[in-house]
Amino acid sequence: MKAIEGGKIYTITKGVIDKGTVLIEDGKIKAVGKNVKIPKGAEVIDASGKVVMPGLVEAHCHIGIWEEAIGWAGSDGNERTDPATPHLRALDAIKANADEMGLEAALKEGVTTVQILPGSANVIGGSGVVIKTAPKTTIDEMVVRNPSGMKIAFGENPQRVYGVEQKKMPSTRMGVAGVLRDWLQKTKNYMEKKECFKDEPEKLPEVDIKLEALEPVLKGEIPLRAHAHRADDVATAIRIAEEFGVEMSWEHATEGHRIAELIAKKGIPAIWGPSLGGRSKWETRERNFETLKIMHEAGVKIAIQTDAVGCTIAFLPICAGLGVKHGLPYDVALEAITINPAEILGVADRVGSIEEGKDADLRIIDGDPLELQTKVEMVLIDGEIVYKA
Repeated sequence: MKAIEGGKIYTITKGVIDKGTVLIEDGKIKAVGKNVKIPKGAEVIDASGKVVMPGLVEAHCHIGIWEEAIGWAGSDGNERTDPATPHLRALDAIKANADEMGLEAALKEGVTTVQILPGSANVIGGSGVVIKTAPKTTIDEMVVRNPSGMKIAFGENPQRVYGVEQKKMPSTRMGVAGVLRDWLQKTKNYMEKKECFKDEPEKLPEVDIKLEALEPVLKGEIPLRAHAHRADDVATAIRIAEEFGVEMSWEHATEGHRIAELIAKKGIPAIWGPSLGGRSKWETRERNFETLKIMHEAGVKIAIQTDAVGCTIAFLPICAGLGVKHGLPYDVALEAITINPAEILGVADRVGSIEEGKDADLRIIDGDPLELQTKVEMVLIDGEIVYKA
C-alpha cells in the first residue's frame, strides 16, 4: 500500500484538494481526500509543495508504430498497397521495449495512457489500441482497450497515395467516400447473411477477415476514428456515419471553427491537433489555437492530441497551455488532456481523473500543470513508480 500525502491534488472531476492524500492499494486508488487515514506500514510519498494529478491521456498518436530515428525499418504505420485495410491492427506493429523513444518520452512527461492508431494513407487504415506507457515484455501486457476504434481518412492523404502516386482509386474526394461506403455496405450485407443462415452453417458466407474487422463498427462496439482537416471532409464523414448508423470521432479537427455548432449538435467529439509544427499542406492552412475555444463554446467535447511519432508526445501539456493562452478556459484545457480523451477513448472508468476505484496512474510535478517550466518529479502507473526524476 502507498500513500501520497501533502500535495495539491487536481482530481479533475471533483475539484482541487489542498494538502490532500491519495491512498493506493493493489494498483488502484483506494481513497482520496483531505483527511484520509494512512494505514500503518504504508509506503508514504511526501508530495508537500507539489501538485498531484492524474496521468495525462493522449487521444491520438503513433508512437511505437513509427519508431523514432530508425527510418524505413521502423515505419509500420501505413500499408500503402490497398486503400481499404480494416483487418490491420496497430497492436501488431508497436514496439513495446523500454528503448522505444516515443514511449520513453511519454513516460517521462507523465503521459500514462495513449491511443495508437495506424496512419492516414488509406481510406480504411485498421484498428487502433489504447495502452499504458510503462514498458512490459510484450505489448499485450500494456493494453487497456483493443480495438479502440477503426481509423479512416479523408482528404489529401489517400488521394495523394493512390490517385497521384499509384494512379488508381481513390483519386478524388468522391472516390474516398465511395471506397468507405462500399466496404461498410459489404460488411452490412455480410452480417445480414450470417444472421440469416446462422442455423444453416453450410450456407454461411466464407469468413472474410476484412469484413469481420468492420463488424464491431456496425454493431456500435467501436467508433470510426475519422482523420479529416477540412470541414467539408468531416461533413462527408458525418453523412456516411449517419447512413450506416455508426459512431465517430473527428481526428485533427483543423477547421473545427467552421463547423463547431454542427458537430456539437451531432454529439461528435473532436480530437484537435497536432499544433506545434508548420502548416505542411493546404488542408492545415487555418490551424489556430482559437479553434479549441470556438469548439468548446459551441458545446463540443474536445481533447488535445500531439499526433506524435516520437518525443513530441512530451509537448501535450504545452499544447494545452497554448490553448489557454488563446482563450480556452484553464479547467477545460486540463480536461482536454485527462478526462475528456479518456471518455472519448472509452476508458474513463479506469483513467483520466483521481477517483476512488480508478487505476493509480499519477503525475507528481513541481508546479502548475500547464506552465512550461514545470518539471515532472514522479510518475506512477497502476500504483508502481515507473519514473523518478
